[in-house]
Amino acid sequence: MSENDTKSSWTDPDDAPELDDAWFERADLWEGNKLVRRGRPAGSGTKVSTTVRFDADVIGAFRETGRGWQTRMNDALREWLQGKPADRRS
Repeated sequence: MSENDTKSSWTDPDDAPELDDAWFERADLWEGNKLVRRGRPAGSGTKVSTTVRFDADVIGAFRETGRGWQTRMNDALREWLQGKPADRRS
């Protein structure tokens, strides 16, 4: 059994290991009954990273909508693009 295993054989609560910062860093994070995964979620592989400049009020309005604002911004741009004729897209 390694030091990272959570199973143990002690019976005296005073023998419990110290719960230090490293232990909490390795711990699972739960919000209610949902396990929150750490790190960036796996992407679809279809996104392209770019740098683009928008007016502060536009970015602010999307950010105020909370988590997922970039996806909603992408959806709004896609909706605008779908309203254009194919020959006017380039």
